[in-house]
Amino acid sequence: MIHYTIRRLISAIPTLLVVAVMIFVLIRMIPGNPAMVMLGNDATASEIAAMEKRLGIDQPLHIQFARWAGNILRGDLGDSIYYRKPVTQVIFSQLEPTLLLVLYATAVFLLVGVPLGVTAAVHRNGPLDRACMTLSMIGISMPGFWLGLVLVILFSVKLGALPSVGYVMIREGGLLESLKYLTLPAIAMGLQRSASIARVARSSMLEVLGNDYIRTARAKGLVERRVVGLHALKNAANQIVTQAGISIAHIMGGSVVIESVFNIPGIGRLAFDSIARRDYPAIQGHIIFVAAVYVFVNLAVDLLYKFFDPRVEYK
Repeated sequence: MIHYTIRRLISAIPTLLVVAVMIFVLIRMIPGNPAMVMLGNDATASEIAAMEKRLGIDQPLHIQFARWAGNILRGDLGDSIYYRKPVTQVIFSQLEPTLLLVLYATAVFLLVGVPLGVTAAVHRNGPLDRACMTLSMIGISMPGFWLGLVLVILFSVKLGALPSVGYVMIREGGLLESLKYLTLPAIAMGLQRSASIARVARSSMLEVLGNDYIRTARAKGLVERRVVGLHALKNAANQIVTQAGISIAHIMGGSVVIESVFNIPGIGRLAFDSIARRDYPAIQGHIIFVAAVYVFVNLAVDLLYKFFDPRVEYK
């Protein structure tokens, strides 16, 4: 497994390189000049030229890319134009709310989606199956930001039960207070992803429930709960884990919208603000970081297959 992990990490380097090239080119296509954004519309041409030279964006694109790529290989994502400090430091200073939000939303979509899918499979073609699949279809159809606004109106404005915007760091208010601020955005993101988990769980469970060993377990007199939970769900887990990994990556990438709606100072909000400020290093650093998360999540999913299915071999 160790050799397999090392090979996977090495094979991810070309992927990250392609991502880096695309990021660099696409960001340079965004209208606007970082130097002008920093100096304002009243800046003279000489002032703008001096600022461009100081930022290093006056040089040809290939030289800018070579310098940036070389810094990445040394673990340096550059310095933020707006914050005027290393991008790595900026990202890690705002990583806590995003990381906690992703974990919270993951718990939501697993606790909602898996039971829905299993219930639908066990009661195939019955009223419960149709009800569960209808709920999943509604979840897929609802945009996360719209669901977030509905939750704010219901739980914050009408009931006053949960805060609508903002975030309190764990070191300031404790874990429970931080989770309180993240409950509505986590539900908004988790419910949307739980729909896809429910559909995958249903299809994989239906495939497993038709196998001979499930009929044998029932014939031996095992209660249905043990048959479904101990035998069927474990053997159907690989497909669910795959979809869960995809959902985690989507949540990490989609945090830009939710964090903007709920005014959460995470790395998603950092990316949104950096685009408005034309902060090239911060935007590039954020996307490289998210791409790396995608790679590690996919690797973690592949390694989890062995836990649910001992027959899996890593070569």
